[in-house]
Amino acid sequence: MLLGGRVRSRRAGIARKQLWLLYLGYGLLGGIGLGIGYISPVSTLIKWFPDRPGLATGLAIMGFGGGAMVASPLSRQLLSFYDPAYDPANAGSTASGSALVWLFVTLGVGYFLIMMFGVFNVRVPAADWRPAGFDPARVAAKPLVTTANVSAANAVKTRSFWLLWVVLFCNVTAGIGILEQASPMIQDFFRDNGTSAVSVAAAGGFVGLLSLFNMGGRFVWSSTSDLIGRRPIYLVYLGVGMVLYALLALFGQTATALFVLLACVILSFYGGGFATVPAYLRDLFGTYEVGAIHGRLLTAWSAAGVAGPLIVNGFLDAQGKPGTLTAAAYRPALFTMVGVLAVGFVANLLIRPVPERFHEPAPDGGPDDVTEPVAAERSGTR
Repeated sequence: MLLGGRVRSRRAGIARKQLWLLYLGYGLLGGIGLGIGYISPVSTLIKWFPDRPGLATGLAIMGFGGGAMVASPLSRQLLSFYDPAYDPANAGSTASGSALVWLFVTLGVGYFLIMMFGVFNVRVPAADWRPAGFDPARVAAKPLVTTANVSAANAVKTRSFWLLWVVLFCNVTAGIGILEQASPMIQDFFRDNGTSAVSVAAAGGFVGLLSLFNMGGRFVWSSTSDLIGRRPIYLVYLGVGMVLYALLALFGQTATALFVLLACVILSFYGGGFATVPAYLRDLFGTYEVGAIHGRLLTAWSAAGVAGPLIVNGFLDAQGKPGTLTAAAYRPALFTMVGVLAVGFVANLLIRPVPERFHEPAPDGGPDDVTEPVAAERSGTR
């Protein structure tokens, strides 16, 4: 329903030249559909992989990030198909409104078919299902991992939820600030006398490389969290991230290879932090309503998507005009991101297990140790 409404509204907005319809379809309805399509498989995978939730969420969210790498070139090719005058290799070429309409229709139909395949094939595991050799007691013995479950309504009342909200907000704010300015940033860092040593094509390749590290970090770092724990891996994302941002600000302009290396590792931490959050939520709140809790936590992602670019662009606008900036113009923004990561670092250290008063009661009136099978039975998903 949301997908169909989004396609119709977006198509109508372009065809009728009504910008508010485009905002309604592509913005509001598209955003809602994106969130639903993103959270549902992630929360399901956590139930299938109780022994490796970090690996499971890393795989799913790596696919989420990789979709843009497929959709972007596919969209350009479709535009050239619907408008032969459009040249996808020319950055200054613009497709016609009719081509955009048919692009959105084609993508909408394709997305609908793929989503329906998932709807009829993705299932929550049976209440008594366990992976071979899985011992829930061994997993629960790890720090911050609970055997209880917390509802979404109670989760937002806990200090741990809001501390984790701050952690995600800080991690995403720092990462997206770099990603949003990646192409002009590498050109400005190596600009001398108004001329950059990095070409536009090379800057575009750098952006693609960042996307690969963003994707890879979602899987590699999130999987690593299964081995060392969720709080320690966020100490890496945020603590090492502070060091890398400082190095980028102070020495990034000395060599292109150093700049690229630092930026790639920073973006891998951004992707890893984004992918590890569902597993962190599962550790703290159980699987009972982890999808709903995840949805509430992702408001931090939305807020960071606004805050990150605003912070970076605000500093850059005060430094001069685009195309004339140098590495020095980025230092205030980069050191600000060091401070943002420091706030997230402290918030992560303050996260504690959820108090028992927020746990869902056991059916027999015993201790608050509602396990995954009981939670599945309550939610009607078997």
